[in-house]
Amino acid sequence: MAAPREWLGTVEAEGIAGRQGSSGVEVVFPSDPATPAPLCPHGPTLLFVKVNQGKEETRRFYACSACRDRKDCNFFQWEDEKLSGARLAAREAHNQKCQPPLSRTQCVERYVKFIGLPLSQRKFCQRCQQLLLPDDWEKHQEHRVVGDISITQLKRPSQLLYPLENKKTNAQYLFADRSCQFLVDLLSTLGFTRVLCVGTPRLHELIRLKASGEKKSNIKSLLLDIDFRYSQFYMEDSFCHYNMFNHHFFDGKAALEVCRTFLQEDKGEGVIMVTDPPFGGLVEPLAVTFKKLIAMWKEGQSQDSSQKELPIFWIFPYFFEFRIRQFFPSFCMLDYQRFHRTFICVDEAMKYGCMLEVDYDNHALYKHGKTGRKQSPVRIFTNIPPNKIILPSEEGYRFCPLCQRYVSLENQHCEHCNSCTSKDGRKWNHCFLCKKCVKPSWIHCSICSHCALPDHSCGGPKDGCFICGELDHKRSTCPKITTSKKVNNTLFFRAVRKQKQRKSNKMKMGTTKGQSMNHTSVTRKKRRRERAHQYLCS
Repeated sequence: MAAPREWLGTVEAEGIAGRQGSSGVEVVFPSDPATPAPLCPHGPTLLFVKVNQGKEETRRFYACSACRDRKDCNFFQWEDEKLSGARLAAREAHNQKCQPPLSRTQCVERYVKFIGLPLSQRKFCQRCQQLLLPDDWEKHQEHRVVGDISITQLKRPSQLLYPLENKKTNAQYLFADRSCQFLVDLLSTLGFTRVLCVGTPRLHELIRLKASGEKKSNIKSLLLDIDFRYSQFYMEDSFCHYNMFNHHFFDGKAALEVCRTFLQEDKGEGVIMVTDPPFGGLVEPLAVTFKKLIAMWKEGQSQDSSQKELPIFWIFPYFFEFRIRQFFPSFCMLDYQRFHRTFICVDEAMKYGCMLEVDYDNHALYKHGKTGRKQSPVRIFTNIPPNKIILPSEEGYRFCPLCQRYVSLENQHCEHCNSCTSKDGRKWNHCFLCKKCVKPSWIHCSICSHCALPDHSCGGPKDGCFICGELDHKRSTCPKITTSKKVNNTLFFRAVRKQKQRKSNKMKMGTTKGQSMNHTSVTRKKRRRERAHQYLCS
């Protein structure tokens, strides 16, 4: 995918913490969709609410759908906040300022002119990340410019473009060629002729390369991606500037129709959607978007085929399986564990003027323990029957006749669960008390009455609803939410009274001792409290 990713280890830890109920943010989809959400540079915003175990903050707010870090997009607005005309005008001006400098039509016109230039005149500005026409050269004299851009380089823009900068990590992960090759071979074996690539630019590149090669492939692809820079390298029928978190086409109805036509071609036969969202993205808005793409595909189906599903490959970490299957019960998780990515460091690339790619599996931040994680945590979630997807035996996969799917050699069939239960490449152990298989590093805790890591915190909140911990519903539909509110109010006012009492005691002590208050210290404490409050509300 082209958008910056969060560190996988951080996201995994946050996901676990969220399930344990320490804190979290939920997306709210209003019952009245007629009320439009305010806009930020990344399209319509999403409505969120902060929640904690046993506590809810009912005041909801709008924030950017695409950026988790407010340094990347600082949009914030309370749901019930009324804005003045001046603020609305300033916001509109800011949104316009953040849009790409060239329209989609202008990008296409420039690309056609660029490929018509002789090789010696084809230049690319690494600083501005822009293909240069002769009229542009003078403006970029002081920049680092690369010349002699070949047609082959134009067909691999992900290797020409620097990754979008991530303020926290200054890096980006993209599929390695061997992972793309596996996907292309698998799609070809399954008989697909069209691939909707949602956030998978390198897969899109490889499909197009094979279609134009000597042994021409009959597979076509359309890329939907939030990185507008790809507009420079593709015609309108090959790329749409798109935000997968709010189903927003930046180029309006024209781009929407390109996507609709692609999905409905040949009455929707032979098409599959392959998506690789950012690991830090919330599952719920992604699921809503994918269901809209499915509905778009179904518009071209006849009534006889109304029960069919749009084939999907959703590439995501295995620990999101429960959340994904909440929205798509027909999905299953394949056991293919050898997805490889390349780590691209922006600082090093700019320093040496070239793309420096390091194997994802060898990066220190992704190693677990002394030996590191041997397998990738990334999996394919799909609604295609798993017995139709053949995984390569030379890479250590076998067919389990009982599960009717291919699994890794380490994934042993459990006769008690009647399933090959491992999800992370290790042999899992069956716990007879929990009545399920668990990770080999987990033990059964008699206090918590379930398996967990040996050094876990006992008595913590259980998985599931933030209010009661049950697994069959979310906080918003919890039957105990009213009782929880009353308890929270009681605890809140009790805490306020205690705080007032402490302040009163401190004042009395200060008066008795004849010491004046340190106003500088008080002011600093007040500022720290205000900053903490702003952080919690942001």
